[in-house]
Amino acid sequence: MGKTSVKQIASNRKAFHDYFIEEKYEAGIELAGTEVKSIRQGNANLKDSFCAVKDGEMFLYGMHISPYEKGNIFNKDPRRTRKLLLHKKEILKLHAKVQQDGYALVPLSLYLSGPRVKVELALARGKKLYDKREDAAKRDAKREMDRVSRGRY
Repeated sequence: MGKTSVKQIASNRKAFHDYFIEEKYEAGIELAGTEVKSIRQGNANLKDSFCAVKDGEMFLYGMHISPYEKGNIFNKDPRRTRKLLLHKKEILKLHAKVQQDGYALVPLSLYLSGPRVKVELALARGKKLYDKREDAAKRDAKREMDRVSRGRY
């Protein structure tokens, strides 16, 4: 079988700062032709985007895809709601988890897998302020230890 190349287009680094990532899922995304061309040029942004289940279907809200320069009348609204393609069992499982307190569905990255555009979703639990401070302290301590071990004072 042929290998499919994976090329990352956008990532949501803020999600790792604001949430504990519990589980990851891969989902397809329903797009218009000009949106795919714009994504291939790297014009997508996942900042402040989130996922929700509505009427048994999964949707992605708040993702920005810049209009394609040569798309003229075929361009869609950059912030429109986009449908995610998952199996029904996965959607029901995720919907049940999100109903629990503190859980959210956040997109982590947008990438090309062969000819298709995919979204990596995460079932995540929100961090409190003291968790964020603790992570920052651990990161600083690790950086300091690495610096000392390399002999740079």
